[in-house]
Amino acid sequence: MSTVAAPSASAWTEEGIYQRMVQTIRNQQLHPGTKLGEDRLASAFGVSRTRIRPVLVRLASEQVVTLTPNRGATVAVPTEQEAREVFQVRRLIEPTLVAGFMARASGAEFQTLGHCITQEESARTQGERHRAIRLAGEFHLHIAQFSQHHTLSRIMGELVSRTSLVLMAYGQPTDLGHGPASSACGCQDHRALMDAMRLGDRSLAEQLMQNHLYSLEAQLRFAPAPAPAPDLLSLFQTAHATAAAD
Repeated sequence: MSTVAAPSASAWTEEGIYQRMVQTIRNQQLHPGTKLGEDRLASAFGVSRTRIRPVLVRLASEQVVTLTPNRGATVAVPTEQEAREVFQVRRLIEPTLVAGFMARASGAEFQTLGHCITQEESARTQGERHRAIRLAGEFHLHIAQFSQHHTLSRIMGELVSRTSLVLMAYGQPTDLGHGPASSACGCQDHRALMDAMRLGDRSLAEQLMQNHLYSLEAQLRFAPAPAPAPDLLSLFQTAHATAAAD
């Protein structure tokens, strides 16, 4: 099987750097708040800082990176309001993308969606949370791409990157199971949506997409988890025993 070699240092274009950074964020390898020093990025890609700056500005315009005067760039840390806005906008545009997909998709496109779901299920089974979330995002991006609505597809690309940051900031690390508490897109939701689209039931498919996105938002946890209460008996018995020994 042939493989595609990574670009050499001199081959990195601004677009290539941008795509690589977006991919890294969607793979959940760059966490919210991570410092993005221009010097280190320039060294990593083997380019000058002048090639890095426009990429950071572009990512900042998509609210994936935060640029602060005299402090440089960091991966954006979405607020609760921003996180909710991401899902609100997704609920507005994804039913339209579903309708566009259904109007144009062939068996090959459904096969692509099915393969994406199978990979996501495999990632969940193996406990690979970040990979599962990335594949879930790809499922939604495939629908957007095959809808052939170029404007909304571009917006969806930005929203999927921001969703990845939201899940890193507010998702639950242990919520990878197949039950309703999963913070990644549920495979069962995806299969039900794909079945409705394959059957040509537009109304049901649009409603399933809406329900799916409401469910994802409901699983976010914006308040820090409460610290577990100590076992007072064990705590003070230990202290008493230590004092007695002294």
